[in-house]
Amino acid sequence: MDLNLRKAIVTNIASNNQDELEATIVDAIQQGEEKMLPGLGVLFELIWQQSDEENKQEMIDSLEQGVKHASTQE
Repeated sequence: MDLNLRKAIVTNIASNNQDELEATIVDAIQQGEEKMLPGLGVLFELIWQQSDEENKQEMIDSLEQGVKHASTQE
């Protein structure tokens, strides 16, 4: 069986508007279930591919801050 997870996720959200996309992200994060991580990864990949270098740097800066914060919370 050939399962293309990326394609399945993109197909599943292709007709979503901005509010629905945001709800998908918020719901996945709030649920905190491991099974949601691949979907969030695909969404991040799509965001990354559509971002210019300045936005990518902002995301990396935010990620660095988030990682530092999360590591002190454990």
